Amino acid sequence: MQNILIIGAGKGGYALLRLFEQADYLQVKGIVDIDENAPGMQYAKKHYIHTYTDWKPLLNEDFQIIIDVTGNKDVFLELLAERPVNTVLIPGEIANLIVTLLEEKNKFIQILDNKKMNQELIFNSIEEGMISIDENGIVNFFNKSASNMTKVSIEDAIGKHIFDVISHSELPRTFETGQIELNKELILESGTKIVTSRYPMINEQGKKIGAFAVFKDISEVVRLAEEITDLTEIQTMLEAIIQSSEDAISVVDEEGKGILINPAYSRITGLSEEEVIGKPATADISEGESIHFKVLQTRKPIRGVNIRVGKQKKDVIVNVAPIIVNNLLKGSVGVIHDMTEIRSLMKELDQARTLIRNLELSYSFEDILGESEQIQFAVNQAKLAASVPVTVLLRGEVGSGKELFAHAIHSASNRKHNRFFRVNCSSQEEHLLERELFGYEEKGISYSGLFDEAHCGTLFLDEVGELTNKTQAKLLRALRENAFIRIGGTTSIPVDVRIIAASYFNLEKLMREGIFREDFYFQLNRMPIHVPSLRERKQDISSIAEHLLVKLNKEFGRNIEGFTKSALESLLLYDFPGNIRELENIISRAMIFLEAQDRIIEEHHLPKSILSFSHNGLDEEQLGTLAEQMDEMEKKVLLNALQVCGGNKSQTAKKLNISLRTLYYKLEKYNLD
Repeated sequence: MQNILIIGAGKGGYALLRLFEQADYLQVKGIVDIDENAPGMQYAKKHYIHTYTDWKPLLNEDFQIIIDVTGNKDVFLELLAERPVNTVLIPGEIANLIVTLLEEKNKFIQILDNKKMNQELIFNSIEEGMISIDENGIVNFFNKSASNMTKVSIEDAIGKHIFDVISHSELPRTFETGQIELNKELILESGTKIVTSRYPMINEQGKKIGAFAVFKDISEVVRLAEEITDLTEIQTMLEAIIQSSEDAISVVDEEGKGILINPAYSRITGLSEEEVIGKPATADISEGESIHFKVLQTRKPIRGVNIRVGKQKKDVIVNVAPIIVNNLLKGSVGVIHDMTEIRSLMKELDQARTLIRNLELSYSFEDILGESEQIQFAVNQAKLAASVPVTVLLRGEVGSGKELFAHAIHSASNRKHNRFFRVNCSSQEEHLLERELFGYEEKGISYSGLFDEAHCGTLFLDEVGELTNKTQAKLLRALRENAFIRIGGTTSIPVDVRIIAASYFNLEKLMREGIFREDFYFQLNRMPIHVPSLRERKQDISSIAEHLLVKLNKEFGRNIEGFTKSALESLLLYDFPGNIRELENIISRAMIFLEAQDRIIEEHHLPKSILSFSHNGLDEEQLGTLAEQMDEMEKKVLLNALQVCGGNKSQTAKKLNISLRTLYYKLEKYNLD
């Protein structure tokens, strides 16, 4: 066992610590960082791994490997000079390489496991029965079809001698002789008539290690052979099956020309036999390329390809396989699955989830939509905040989703089974707000407030920047002492309440102006989380719009299916100063003015303010793809930010709220470096 000391408990050290925990031959005996709140330090403490703030006294300890992930060259040189002779010092770059290699190893192991699982699935899915024995005649493989034909369960067969499963099996003889036997008839104890082929199993050294048999139930084949003697009847039956299939089927010859389609194909594509039969396989494609031609070129099946077909540009999933007779390519057959029903089921599922959320009056991190780097960073911070009882300050513009974050943090915390209260700090006068928060005493009678009601739960203080200095002072006392005094009372009441605050104001500016108390600010700002605006994560607009459509369909009793491409492009070009709340308002206004038969929101349904903003300065001849226009807009934003910051890249990255690494990547992408 190799003992390891990790120096640096930041993101890299934390990743190494988690990774080495899974290794049987490596053991992290300690981790060092001057910041005791670093993620690696926190994780080590929870898992009883020694933590230190200074590595120098540890060099006499029994550590075979020291890994430096501080990123500080001076620290590495000092370690190199002072480490014991027999201790290996690994710099952070090498450690990251090791992490990468180990992750690749785990990835390949996962791939092998998946392949093994797929192989077992395939073996248990095929019609043929399969049995294998070892050199002692013990059954070591027995698939589902074999179980069905022999009437012996897999559990009862594995580990038993072959004669206990099939009393007159010839597999032991095949093992002894080492000879292959093909297509031998046999009647099982269950009465099933089979045709079987037996093979000896020989390893790379030429040693026999067992034998296996592949067999097929021919009872049904014999019965059909007796009943069906006319080839015309067989052809008629096959055509009837194809014609009655709910999935669209198309067949082309070896040249890629259509020779057969069924009614389901015409229904989905809107194309008749005259428009397809004898025509190239591209005749039905509206977006994408012909999978028939690909299969004819490769002679291999292709599955699960998404394309659009027909006059209505239906979105479908295509599976195509080659038709090979006597090793000669005769054409290919394709099965088309309409995605409309699948999408409908997905929307119903989304509607059900939305209904459940409304009934629970609570939201989780699953309700925070978006895959952008900005929103994922905020979500990860919020998940971290949910795991510790720290005061959280949510910063962000109006309508950006701060309350949703507050709900999600509460739902993921250990307080989720207790109550969550929201207080709008800007909606009431000072004395009424204080009575609501702390309760009051009047004529000897005590009236409880939200601090009472939220005991062991969460209190969300929205728009905290609008609190008066007096109320700030009372809240500060409650936060520091975990106790409060009712208005008009004198008794201190202990309480356990988790505070989540939110504000769109610049609290630092208010603090400098004396409007916001400095001590209250630092009490709230233990865990600040920036909730990004919608214009900071425009790539999330499409998914958010689809989700809002499900919600509004329920509210308005409508069944709107989606947006046209041009409508989505207009939404993507708009800056949304009101964020998600404004996006919801725009979609609801568009739905109100739709006709009863309308199912799609088109560009002209959107408010004129959106359209004028989206089309401002765009000439039709200059109009590029959405990606090109977004790139051009991003380039202009970068140039403007660089100019404002006087070319200082660190300030530019900070102003744009992106990492310095991301800024350098984008500058290189647009040749602005």
